[in-house]
Amino acid sequence: MQMTDHFSLEELIVSETAARFGIDNTPPPAIIANLQVLAHGLEQVRAALGERPIHVNSGYRCLALNKKIGGARNSQHLYGLAADIICPSYGTPLVVCHEIVAAGLKPDQVIHEFGLWCHVSFVAPGKTPRGELLTIASASRGYEAGLNPVV
Repeated sequence: MQMTDHFSLEELIVSETAARFGIDNTPPPAIIANLQVLAHGLEQVRAALGERPIHVNSGYRCLALNKKIGGARNSQHLYGLAADIICPSYGTPLVVCHEIVAAGLKPDQVIHEFGLWCHVSFVAPGKTPRGELLTIASASRGYEAGLNPVV
């Protein structure tokens, strides 16, 4: 099912880990509306990146999948409001994170994760975005304020 011009439901819920471990990552109907919000937010990100293709590494995660990969207990992925993305044709994940902020988009969070991808989340209608900008270099170091290079 196509959610927006460039993002389908399938790409927002696909998971190699879920497939490998037989986890059903089908979102319940209540999550579909949030995935629509996410897809529209990703369209804004795509526009900010000069209409370059975005690859979604991880979108919606059911509770079992989130536990399997060690995701945060309160992850926005659980609600269909977050995606881990890369856009190699635009730049590194850190450059992508900075461009999302520079474009004036209003995401809930932008997190530079492990130097490998940009986590971006949005809020459901009627909610106020936190506007958090974070970096995580390793689980042992945890989250740091700001969008920083991972060393």
